Amino acid sequence: MTDEAFWNNREKAQGFIDEAGGIRNKLEPLHRFEKQLDDFRVLVELGQAEPPASQAAIEAEITRDLVPFFKELDALELKLFLNGPHDKKSCILTINSGAGGTESCDWANMLLRMYQRWAESRGWKAEVTDLLQGETAGIKSATLLIAGENAYGFCKAERGVHRLVRISPFDSNKRRHTSFASVDAIAEIEESDGSIAIPPNEFRVDTFRSGGKGGQNVNKVETAVRITHIPTGLVVASQAQRSQHQNRATAMNLLLSRIFAQRVDAEKAEMERFYGEKGSVSWGNQIRSYVFQPYRMVKDLRTGVETSDVQGVMDGNLDAFVNGWLRAGCPLKRMQGVKDEED
Repeated sequence: MTDEAFWNNREKAQGFIDEAGGIRNKLEPLHRFEKQLDDFRVLVELGQAEPPASQAAIEAEITRDLVPFFKELDALELKLFLNGPHDKKSCILTINSGAGGTESCDWANMLLRMYQRWAESRGWKAEVTDLLQGETAGIKSATLLIAGENAYGFCKAERGVHRLVRISPFDSNKRRHTSFASVDAIAEIEESDGSIAIPPNEFRVDTFRSGGKGGQNVNKVETAVRITHIPTGLVVASQAQRSQHQNRATAMNLLLSRIFAQRVDAEKAEMERFYGEKGSVSWGNQIRSYVFQPYRMVKDLRTGVETSDVQGVMDGNLDAFVNGWLRAGCPLKRMQGVKDEED
């Protein structure tokens, strides 16, 4: 960084800075933990030389200080699990309603809110780049761009089918309904990465008027962008920004990410670790069940992690499930023949 020519290429320089910051973030906690361990050893030695009354006080002090120590140590351990080639990247999270009609559209909207709250609690930036409203309520699909440290590494644990059991607010007879929605997570590949390039004759760019809030600019100018990849038929769209240029850049990153994921999927070698297996959006393929009635329980069928704090989970408290999946070794295949215990 002290080289005179370091800033001649700003993007390359920023890459070095980010890499150096990532190394510091790993080394500094280790040095801090080593120092704390030395302090604990000194306290133990001092306590052994003290009379029994003083030993109890020192033991209480050590026990109190060990609680945050182990909490930080667990957080560092989780980061070490995220050693995949794309784990540090931002994540493109896509939510699609499945079997269940209006119920599933409402469930997909609830999941969107849950992931937005989860991203907010972790200090990530979450932006809805594309949204398709349901006919009656909720959403049919949504694309959420989550930017932050190790965003994809954590979010990939959520890829799969999510099942909801509740008394439907749309049923006048107050019957219980089961709804499904799928969550897809892929790493964001940017044009500047240089890992993939699309010839101009292989994609088509269309503009249209963005929906929702945004003022006269959104309503009168075609700021939203839709890009179609002609060879594969992949279609992506972005309408979150007020500028057509910004929406085009976001849409292009989405397209590159999906093409890259599709190529990895075809190669098979890294497919399950990077892209996973999701299955159809219906009964028997769920990775997690959210039961609101007749009892309250959220259970991950891959790891067995469960909680009765349904409201906390819907407010974004997902760390227990994500961390449990990472600690279990990141299962590569969907569980076959899972028999759901919930009625």
